Amino acid sequence: MDNPPKPGPLQVAQLDLDGPEGAVLAFGPAPDGGAEIDGGDVYALIRLRGRPVATLVCRIPPGRPPADAVAAEARALLARTPEAAPASAVPPPLPPRTSVVVATRERAEQLARALDSLLAQDHPDYEIVVVDNAPTTTATRDLVEKEYDGRVRYAREDVPGLAVAHNRGVAIADGEILAFTDDDVIADPHWLTALTEPFTADPGLGCATGLILPARLGTPAQILLESHGGFAKGFTPKTYDPAAPPADEPLFPFTAGSFGSGANMAFRARALRDAGGFDPATGTGTPARGGDDLYAFVSVLAAGHRLRYTPEALVWHHHRESWRDLENQAYGYGAGLTAYLTALLVRHPALLPALLRKLPRGLAHARTITAHRDPGAAAVPGAHGAQDYPWPRRLSRLERRGMLAGPLGYAKARRRVRGIRPPWHGRTE
Repeated sequence: MDNPPKPGPLQVAQLDLDGPEGAVLAFGPAPDGGAEIDGGDVYALIRLRGRPVATLVCRIPPGRPPADAVAAEARALLARTPEAAPASAVPPPLPPRTSVVVATRERAEQLARALDSLLAQDHPDYEIVVVDNAPTTTATRDLVEKEYDGRVRYAREDVPGLAVAHNRGVAIADGEILAFTDDDVIADPHWLTALTEPFTADPGLGCATGLILPARLGTPAQILLESHGGFAKGFTPKTYDPAAPPADEPLFPFTAGSFGSGANMAFRARALRDAGGFDPATGTGTPARGGDDLYAFVSVLAAGHRLRYTPEALVWHHHRESWRDLENQAYGYGAGLTAYLTALLVRHPALLPALLRKLPRGLAHARTITAHRDPGAAAVPGAHGAQDYPWPRRLSRLERRGMLAGPLGYAKARRRVRGIRPPWHGRTE
């Protein structure tokens, strides 16, 4: 089915309950999610006393107060699902000094929205570093220097590519923890604190990732992407330990996409620098098209560090709006996947035996995740991590074509950045 049905727009909301059967504490649209919620179809984040625990899709009947309708659906959903562990009554340790790195290129309006949310964080000690990647105008510099003077640091990186830009941020950041997000997100006020607290609790932690939800679901392409699983990895915290590989993930650590995404990640600075940072031949803006975050995850795990996924670290992501954008994204997913695997073998050849052992199962997994699934009558966001989501045949073909092109794209990108060394080379911690 190459022309999937076009579902109507979904209002994006968030509901906070005082317990699984409790009263409504707050209800309203997601940040930048549009006008106040009225009747119609709604995609809602459910919180328990502020903590994200689930999402649901429901319809608000005509004439019924939206908060009451969504709350009834949420209570029913929570009654059918295992109750999340209650938040600890013990105050968590203060998170370490953190640097937030945002790489951007000619999207000043979106960047301003992201920076406003980052400046509203409840983290006690952090800085924000904007890296202007291969700019063609002064729009980003002007924005930072005129609107955020003294509150945001500006750096320029003329070599195009997301990984190169991130490495520039790694070089100049002064935090013990380095957090990364994109210019098309709005960060929840507790995002940075939730993302970085685990580093204090676990000295062996090298990386942390968090929850990514859609800021808007107004177009068929945005809805289809979220129906395909979006960027979210569920609502259950999980620790990945290379010394104790998860039994339910036989391809570990090569299924790095299950760990999280680059729009919501943080690293212990020393661990990331010791691992060589991001491979400059990967990422958006290079022929590799992506894979920079996946490469960094596996590199840090391969060095013996643990990785923590924490759903309380939430950002709202603005999905691309058009069908053409979604086609490019599908191709980029496939290319980035095989590009990052190629990068691992080039830069970490000791991983080759493990990868070869898992290759047959990995190919079967790749066929599964890129398989065509008929959207049927309606495509709506479903369970995160499920493999019964809709995915039109054209997007499946593009994703697999990208997988075939990824290694060549990486080789082309590697030639372009030959001789580029990590910009923190020689730096002492």
